[in-house]
Amino acid sequence: MTLNSDSLSPPMEWKFSQVFGERSPGEDVQDIDIISAIEFKKSGDYLAVGDRGGRIVIFEKTSKDDLLYYSSRRELEHTDDVLRHPPKFQYKTEFQSHEPEFDYLKSLEIDEKINKVRWCASPNESLFILSANDRTIKLWKIKENKAKKVVETDPSPFVSSENSLLAEKSLGSGQQKPFLHNGYSLEWTGNVTDSASPAGKGHTKIPNFEDTTLARCKRVYAHAHDFNINSISNNSDGETFLSADDFMINLWNLEVSDQCFNIIDTKPSNMEDLTEVVTSAEFHPFHCNLLAYSSTRGFVRLVDMRQSAICDRSARILHDGGSNGSKSFFTEIIASISDIEFSSDGRHILTRDFMNLKLWDMHMENSPVATYKIHEHLRPKLPQLYNSDAIFDKFDCCISGDGLHFATGSYSNMHIFSQGRSDEDRITFEAGKIPNRKPQTQSNTRTRRSSLSNLTRGFYRQGQETLSSGGNEMDLNAKLLHLAWHPRHNLIACAAGSSLFMYHSS
Repeated sequence: MTLNSDSLSPPMEWKFSQVFGERSPGEDVQDIDIISAIEFKKSGDYLAVGDRGGRIVIFEKTSKDDLLYYSSRRELEHTDDVLRHPPKFQYKTEFQSHEPEFDYLKSLEIDEKINKVRWCASPNESLFILSANDRTIKLWKIKENKAKKVVETDPSPFVSSENSLLAEKSLGSGQQKPFLHNGYSLEWTGNVTDSASPAGKGHTKIPNFEDTTLARCKRVYAHAHDFNINSISNNSDGETFLSADDFMINLWNLEVSDQCFNIIDTKPSNMEDLTEVVTSAEFHPFHCNLLAYSSTRGFVRLVDMRQSAICDRSARILHDGGSNGSKSFFTEIIASISDIEFSSDGRHILTRDFMNLKLWDMHMENSPVATYKIHEHLRPKLPQLYNSDAIFDKFDCCISGDGLHFATGSYSNMHIFSQGRSDEDRITFEAGKIPNRKPQTQSNTRTRRSSLSNLTRGFYRQGQETLSSGGNEMDLNAKLLHLAWHPRHNLIACAAGSSLFMYHSS
C-alpha cells in the first residue's frame, strides 16, 4: 500500500494481550535471559525470540484462523464493526543455537548472544530459521517428530477390557524430554520386558506415539566476518541472504556454507581515515537485486547488485540535508542509524537513530517524508547520556503490515505513530500488563560491547543509571530495545528485559 496524506489512519487503542517470562517485583534478571532479538514469520503463525544466552524460543499461534466474535446474535445484527480475536501465541519449543567461543588467533572471546534471527521461506511444513551471534550464522530446521513411547496397561478386574487403556501407566513418566545444547531432543529408549514373561504377567505393552519438536542445525556459515555481525536479511529469491558487520556485507547461498561473496567493503586501507561504519542492512522485500544499508553518519545507501559485482558505489543515498542545526560533539553520535526496515510496498524505508524515527521515500533523497521525535527532551542531557553509555543504545523500529503505522522503543516506553498524523498524536505506553502505568524498577545489568559501530565510545564508562528529565526520573536500564509488528494484525511483541510483552489494537 502506498503511503499518502489524503486519508488519515484512525486512532488506535492498544491493550495488553499476553506476557511470557514475567518477573515478579524485586526478582533479579540474569544477563543471559535478556531478550536480544525478535522476529515474526512472514505468515504471522510463528514468533522467534533470541536471548543473550544463545537460546532461541519459538512461539506458535494457537489458532490459524482469524476468528470473529460477538457477544450475542443481537449484537451481530446491530454492529457494523467486525471485532477480531487478537492472535494468541503459545510456547512451542526452544533450543541452544550458539555457545561461547574463543578465537585463539585473535585472543578474542565471542559471546553466545543472538544478534539477529530471520525466518526463511519453507517449501513444506518444516520451519527454517537463521540465527547469528557476533561471528557465526546458523541455519536451523525445526520439524515436528513423532517419538515412540511404550505404555503399560494394568487391567483391573473392575474395568472392562475395552476400557483398559484408562489404567495405562507410562514407562516414560510422561515428562517433557530435555533438550541438549545442540538442539536435539532426548527420547526414552529403555528396554521393555516381554509381556509374556513372568515379570510382565497380567500387563499389556502398547506402543504409543507423541508429537515432539526437534531443531537440527543444517548449515553453519562461519569465518567470513572479522567484526561483529549486526544484520542478516533473507532475499526475496528464497535462495540467498546477506550478512553485515561494521565494514563488510557478504552475500550467501543458503545451500553453500563454505563460500560467500563480498559485495560491499567499506574498510579503509588506513584505519586513521575511518569516518563511518555499517550499522544495519536489509534486502528489498520483493526486488531481489536491491538492498539498503545504513551507517553511523546517518546515511542510507540503496544498492543495485546488477550494476557491479562490488557494490561500493551506491545507486542512491538518502540523507537528511535539511537538519542544519548547531553542531556539537554529540552531533555525529546521535546521527548514527541503529535500525532500518522496508515497508511492505517496497517504496518506503523506516530508520531509527537515537533521537528520531524517520520515514523515507526512496524517490526523495534529501529529506524524509516524516520525522517523529523520540528523545528530543533528552537533548540537554546528552553529556550525562554519554557518560552513562546510554547514548549508544540501539533501538529497533518496525512497520505495520499495511504500512500506516510505525513503532519504536525508548526508556521504559513504546512509541507508536500513524501515517498522516502529527508527532503529538503518538501513542506512548510503558511495557507492562497495564499500559501507561509507572514502570517497575528494572535490572541494572549491563551489556558487554565489543563492536566498532560506536566510534567515539573509546572505553567503558561508569555513570549514573537514572536521569532526571522534565521533572521525571527516568531509569536508563529500563530500555525497550527490541520489538516486532505482526505482519497481518495490529499486534506488537516487545522485549522488556527477559520478559516478552504483546499488545494488540482492534
